[in-house]
Amino acid sequence: MMTNKSSLNVHSFLKMKEAGTKITMVTAYDASMARCVEASEVDMILVGDSLGMVVLGYPNTLKVTVDDIVYHSAAVRRGAPNTFVVSDLPYMSYHLSLEEAQANAAELVIQGNCDAVKLEGGSHRRIEAVRAILDCEIPVCGHIGLTPQSVNKFGGFKIQGKTKEAHAELIRQALALEEAGVFMLVLEGIPEGLGREISQELKIPTIGIGAGRFTDGQVLVYHDLLGHSTLMPKFVKSYATLDEEITGALKHYHHEVRQGLFPGVEHVYFPVEE
Repeated sequence: MMTNKSSLNVHSFLKMKEAGTKITMVTAYDASMARCVEASEVDMILVGDSLGMVVLGYPNTLKVTVDDIVYHSAAVRRGAPNTFVVSDLPYMSYHLSLEEAQANAAELVIQGNCDAVKLEGGSHRRIEAVRAILDCEIPVCGHIGLTPQSVNKFGGFKIQGKTKEAHAELIRQALALEEAGVFMLVLEGIPEGLGREISQELKIPTIGIGAGRFTDGQVLVYHDLLGHSTLMPKFVKSYATLDEEITGALKHYHHEVRQGLFPGVEHVYFPVEE
């Protein structure tokens, strides 16, 4: 079923869950990516701080700044003017004070032109940050499980919620975030059974990434699903092989220039005859 993207809002996703319609989300970081997503039937775009690893070449997401997210969000909006866009609040942009969390969220909306912001974690402090941002009339998407901004605390990108205690804690966080007012919850890197239990427990939709088959929707990184990435976690399915196609095209270009085959006569400008 083709979605009328320009009409999608935070209430639309709740209705999709109620109707049993799976929600699709894809990351995008620039106008050209966003243009392709908008031309598809994908429901929403996430301008994730994963851009630090995917686009900027960092080993994790921790060096991404608010300015980075604003810059890339604005580019995405120019490429996808009619798609619902969620932008990540990066590491340490909502941790120090509620006022700072509000100001940074507002910056993403005002300068980045996103529709909502996302933050990681379900601790008491995160709940306070959610409520403070909502008080600025900015929709908030939650994110629990394997939260990449906690990579040092976790000792790497490790599956979460595997023990009874961790399982119960993630359910507690999910319920607390829903009660605080998030309109959607990303579940990352958790066992399938836990993803299913949280999704059934909550009224708001859940978006899974490495959380199994039973969440209310899925999100994948643009580069991963197109086979344009060197990192391929177990939960990723590639729907294309762009790395091979792009490298092949570049080799072909290199060969033709070396051999004098490009540019050809059809690529040359000639003076207008008198």
